[in-house]
Order: sequence, then C-alpha cells, then structure tokens
Amino acid sequence: MSLAQRRAKAADDYQVVIAAPGFCLGVQCDEQEIHSIRFLPPSAEVVAGNALAAEAARQIRAYLADSGHVFGLPLRPAGTLFQRRVWQQISAIPAGRTRSYGELADELHSAPRAVGQACGANPYPLVVPCHRVLARGGRLGGFAHHHQGFPLDVKRWLLAHEAG
Repeated sequence: MSLAQRRAKAADDYQVVIAAPGFCLGVQCDEQEIHSIRFLPPSAEVVAGNALAAEAARQIRAYLADSGHVFGLPLRPAGTLFQRRVWQQISAIPAGRTRSYGELADELHSAPRAVGQACGANPYPLVVPCHRVLARGGRLGGFAHHHQGFPLDVKRWLLAHEAG
C-alpha cells in the first residue's frame, strides 16, 4: 500500500489523527465513547470528525506536551474480565514509573505471558499506559503484540518522554 493510500485509509478509519514525534495516534470513536487508539506511522493529521474526537486530540496533545497529564476520556467497555483487571493495574502505574509483567502477574495470580497478552490487546494505549510494563530486569519486552520495529520505537519514545 502506498503512502497516499495509507493516508487515505487513516482518514477513513479514524475520527482524528494526531501527529507525535516519529509517529501518529489515530482515534476511533463515536460521539459518546472512545473505541480505540492506535499508534500509526508518521502521516498527515486528520481533523477531528466529532466533539469527542476533538477532546481526545486535545488530551493527547496535552500528554505530548506534559507526560504527567491525566486522561479523562470515556472508554467503550472492552476486553475479557482478566484483560480489564490487567488494564486496571496498568492504569495505576504513574507516569515515569514502570512495572514488570512478572510483578503484575504476581498481583493478579497469573502468569507474565498472560499479562503480556492482555497488554498487547489494550485498545487504549496512552490512556491505559501499557508502555510502562517492562520485561524482567528492566528489558523493554514487547509492545502492541510486537517485539521489534516501529511499535518498540514508540515504546522507547514514550518511556523517554515520561522519564523527562
């Protein structure tokens, strides 16, 4: 798919696309709830298509300017009971701090791999900051079901941004 085709697809798939350093964030939502937020390769921004998309863009830009920004967006209920428990634990990790998959697994009486799978299935990155979850020994681990390439570059940037 060409760059022009990817940009056209982004405009069709997302109610707003926000540029960040080295990547973009695409938001899918209706007027009431955020359905998903996705990391996208760099592209042109897409102007908000509704009021909630505009508010999501405002809050994402606030986070990009200040990693301590606390999100307050209405998220569509998603995921299994276990995934929601993992996402709740992740949401409690403050900006600039990290936890390991193993630590979260111990608290949830589960396995690190299951926590990693729940992190990868997170439909609301940034709002539910799964980039703050690392592998044993402080290694980067995966991100969005990837173990190399663009998603890990985004994870590195987010962690550096929050380390300030």
